[in-house]
This record gives sequence, C-alpha cells and structure tokens, in this order.
Amino acid sequence: MIYTVTLNPALDKTVEIPSLTIDAVNRITTMRTDPGGKGINVSKVISKLGGKSIASGILGGDTGRAILSALKEMELETCFHFVNGETRTNMKVIDPVSRTNTDINEPGVTVSEEILSGLLKELLEIVREDDIVVISGSMPKGSPKETYFTWTKAFNAKGAKVLLDADGELLKAGLKASPYLIKPNNHELSAFVGRTLETPEELAVTAREIMKEYGIAKVVVSMGGDGALYVTKDESIYAEGLKVPVGSTVGAGDSVVAALAVAEESGMSLEETVRLSTATGAANVMCSGTQAAEFEVIKDLIPKVVFRHI
Repeated sequence: MIYTVTLNPALDKTVEIPSLTIDAVNRITTMRTDPGGKGINVSKVISKLGGKSIASGILGGDTGRAILSALKEMELETCFHFVNGETRTNMKVIDPVSRTNTDINEPGVTVSEEILSGLLKELLEIVREDDIVVISGSMPKGSPKETYFTWTKAFNAKGAKVLLDADGELLKAGLKASPYLIKPNNHELSAFVGRTLETPEELAVTAREIMKEYGIAKVVVSMGGDGALYVTKDESIYAEGLKVPVGSTVGAGDSVVAALAVAEESGMSLEETVRLSTATGAANVMCSGTQAAEFEVIKDLIPKVVFRHI
C-alpha cells in the first residue's frame, strides 16, 4: 500500500487572468477549485495511474471538510485528523498572455506536537513492511522542525520505504533519518550543497555523494522543462523534458512523485520508471489547476520520452 502524508494541505483555487496587472483591477476569466497539498496531489495522480493509496494529514474547519468531501467523491481512501482552525486556501494565478504562474499561499492551521504524534501513531499501526510512505510539502505552524526526521525514522523502523519530497530545513532534517528516496529540484539540491549545479553530470555526482553520506537508495532531481535526473546505486539516467502545451505547472512535481511511488510498488525497472514519471509529469502540466491527468493522456506520451544513461 502507498500512504501519502500532507500535514499542511490546502484548497487550491486556480484562476486565469489575462495580462495580470499590479495595482489595477483584474478580471478572472476562468476558475476552478481542487483539493490540494503535495501529498494529496500525489494520491490523486496515483489513482489515475491505476494504483491505490491512503491520503493522510491534518485538516480543519469548513475548508477541511470540503477537501475531505472532494476526496471521497474521487473515491480516495483517507486518514485525516481534524483540528481547530481553518485549512488554508491557496490561490494560483495563471496569466495565459504573459505565460506566468503566480502562487499566493495562506499559512494554514496551527498544530501541536501532540496532534502530530497522534496521527503518526495511528499510521504506524496500519503501515506494514515494504509499504511506501510519501512525505511531502510544507509543515503547519507549531510543528517541531525535526518532524520529518521523526516521521521518516519511525516509518523506516516499520520497514516501509519513505519517499521524501521537501526542501530547505525540512529536507535537511529528513535526510538525517535516511529516507529511501528524495526528489529535490536542481535549485534545491544546489542550495543544499552550497554551489550551483547545472549539468546532469554535475547533479549525478552530487546525488551520489548525498546517497553515500545519508544512506539513501535513490535520488530523483527534477529540472523543470529541462527534464529530470534519476540516480540509483548502479545507474544514472537523464530524461529530457517533453514539450507539451502548458495548462498549469502547479503539482507537476507531485505527479512525478506519484509515478515514482507506483513504479516502486510495481517493481518497475529504472528505464520503465523514467518513462512513466516523465510522461506523467508532462501530462499533468497540460491540465488546469491541480487536477490529475487521465491515464490515456499519460499512455500516449510514454513512447515520446527521450533519455540517456550517464
């Protein structure tokens, strides 16, 4: 089973404003709302890929209930704890004329260490050896800075495979517990090591250094429109980015993580994983908001993926 953890979810409101202008009246031409947050996005894509997951995390207020209702309508299995306060609503502003994407994110609810411990305890009672746990996204206010270390260590002790998608201090904390896989982008990896990494070859060398230092089995480095790098103990593959019409880039990285989780659970080879995750990421870029692409779109893109071993 695949579990996704979203400790700071959101209701994503995506709007289109042609020729967005600061300090002026702007008019929305289209709008949609989706249950969001990185782990929730992962669960939505897993479902489209034919997999199953349990989406877990923290919700609050009417917004939280709206998210839970939407997930149930999608027939996704859930394990959320409700707290006082209101789950955040995030605004995604797309300007199709200037081709820009602007995120305006609320801070979200405040949680205590006790609340987080309660959710972790519940998950540890149902997670089994070789299950996959995706931990991703930002932390809610009030949570200890070592939360991702604590959670990764706990799931490791159960024999589960932790896929960590975080950056900055959250990545640093989680790395100390040796997750199975991490998925930084090239800018996040550069910031982590304190030097600019530009080529796939440079990224591969650094990824292997981190794998050796922290005991990590796999590293996937997303590079936006330039593609992604996949590194294991024995192989390194660079996949070019697919050129597709852009609907929204929000959640593209989450869709890649979803494909990685499905590929891991299915026992796919690295080349199969590269094809699936690259196609899944591109297909979701074509969608509006954070809705998940249909599998037929993904399937059509798989043969178009170009990659090379490095």
